[in-house]
Amino acid sequence: MLGQTPEEAFATPGIERDVLTNWERFLSGSGNARQEVVRSAITDSWQRCQQSAVDYRRDQAPMPIRDDRLQRLLDKRCRLVQAGASTMALARDYMLETGTVMVLTDVDGLVLRLEGDTKLALRDAVEKTHLLPGSNWSETTCGTNAIGTALQTGQPIQVHATEHFCSGIHRWTCSASVIRDPIDGAVIGAIDISGLSSSYGRPALALAISAAARIEAQLLQIELDARYRLLDRCFWMLPPSDRHHAVLFDSAGRPFKASGEMAQIMRDLGAPGGQSGFPQLGRVDEPMSSRPAWIKEEWLKSVIHQGEHLGTVMVAPKPASSRLPALTRGETQAFANTIYASPRMHDVVETCRRVGKSTAPVLLLGETGVGKEVFAHGIHAASPRRDGPFVAVNCGCASRELLASELFGYVDGAFTGARRGGLAGKIEAAARGTLFLDEIGELPLDLQPILLRALENGEISRIGETAVRKVDFRLIAATNRDLQAEVEAKRFRKDLYYRLAVVPVAIPPLRERCDDIPLLVAHFVAQAASRYGLADRRFAPETLVQLRRHDWPGNVRELRNLVESLMLTATGEAIEPSDLPESIRGTGQSATRTLDLSLAESSERDLIARTLRACNGNVTATAAALGLAKSTVYAKLHRYNIGVQPSPVKP
Repeated sequence: MLGQTPEEAFATPGIERDVLTNWERFLSGSGNARQEVVRSAITDSWQRCQQSAVDYRRDQAPMPIRDDRLQRLLDKRCRLVQAGASTMALARDYMLETGTVMVLTDVDGLVLRLEGDTKLALRDAVEKTHLLPGSNWSETTCGTNAIGTALQTGQPIQVHATEHFCSGIHRWTCSASVIRDPIDGAVIGAIDISGLSSSYGRPALALAISAAARIEAQLLQIELDARYRLLDRCFWMLPPSDRHHAVLFDSAGRPFKASGEMAQIMRDLGAPGGQSGFPQLGRVDEPMSSRPAWIKEEWLKSVIHQGEHLGTVMVAPKPASSRLPALTRGETQAFANTIYASPRMHDVVETCRRVGKSTAPVLLLGETGVGKEVFAHGIHAASPRRDGPFVAVNCGCASRELLASELFGYVDGAFTGARRGGLAGKIEAAARGTLFLDEIGELPLDLQPILLRALENGEISRIGETAVRKVDFRLIAATNRDLQAEVEAKRFRKDLYYRLAVVPVAIPPLRERCDDIPLLVAHFVAQAASRYGLADRRFAPETLVQLRRHDWPGNVRELRNLVESLMLTATGEAIEPSDLPESIRGTGQSATRTLDLSLAESSERDLIARTLRACNGNVTATAAALGLAKSTVYAKLHRYNIGVQPSPVKP
């Protein structure tokens, strides 16, 4: 089935009698089904059913599991059910007159939810066939059917009428697509559109595929949210990395973050050679037959918040032989103060880490407050000059004369007020280290050739002297200006620009990496608690959603100041949206954003807006009605630009 083309997934109506004739010949053993009549996907399934001794006379699935057993199944598959909630809610509203139902199953073919047309004839057929929550529609149980065959092959499939292996199900038509784990691609369930044969429609398979993709996107969001919450709860409690290894595992036991390279951690902990990657673990509070012997149980701690298993933390002591000397440890800890999780920031950090090993000039580009000096410190710590001085100068905070003397120094008597004996400048002070020039775009035009000479020839002269002094420094410059535009306007020298921009690095503003906001908030909360002796506080999920909607013109600096202010002024244990200043609560990109939505997204927006109105603007009640987490509803309100206002009370 790996070579299946999209066209082979669709059934062909109108040939049911010919397919039935081939099915009868197949069962009688008088010959194989004719390929020009019956698709290979169907004949392959018939053969698997025959090998599994499926009863071809079956007319229904086994009795569904009920009550406690069904609830335990739903609890076990809670994330899949949660991810499918909004899609199933749409099916409930928009499939009423279609003669079909939408079915969500787990990887074993067990039905978790069913929504759609509730007309009496279809409802009776559904109940008689046991297409109900808790019933098993795997291929080995019910023969060839869209749910079981899709799960068996991992491919989308339509099964129409007489293509079913079991005769009692010939009056049905169904279209299914598998749902894959968005992290590792494993099949975890299926979504199916089923109805009586007269309801056949080719678009049903496209709808199933689209619904599966939608659920996978929801699963990814749920998983990322759980990982953020896991990081939030344990990231700042991890011990120093120079003495311990730390690895975080998600709720499925997959490793996703570590204090160092996974391969090195495995070697240090005594893993046998030849393993391709860090092993996946089970939950600490469940039997852990998958845990390898070299991972000790006492190293593992399950993280549970409000009854939800978020993941597992492993903290293992490093062997004494692997503890890093001070020099190597300094290189490893470069960018340790850079908080991020977004792929874009990861790329920026890795670029800086690589160029840090050279002595080439680096030009950091970014808006005010994005953390350019933090990156400069990281590049210095990653460089061979890490043991030398790091000297910072802001080119926009002094007059031309003061900046010249600060950068290049001066000799005795160079000007009125000059210090007796003269003074070395910051360039000389950065010898065998790093000079960081912030706001380089503010450097006066007549000082620019002097800096260029220092970069090109390694020579400067102090103010008031004719002798040349050799200097040895690495330059990192930063600006929030468009230096190319400044060059075109002749406010910045072209030759200096090209010398500075050997390695330009653009640091994204906070609004373009809003997924990092929960991590940054947790970091600033810990900082403020330590600095001011405050109790630990948490930001409510709704507050984090509100923060993600803000434009952050002041970037990370603005967020840090806001968190410190709220830590000092808010009164509750949790910081709620009402604690935020009006400038945060009342603005954001969403207010004027133009939406470009697909048909499915428009339907979802209408459903959420209608439910919100029915719940009188209560987001908690809306989330419960839709079967979604409250944080997910807030995110969708932002996504679809839906205002949260109570409906007017009727007299």
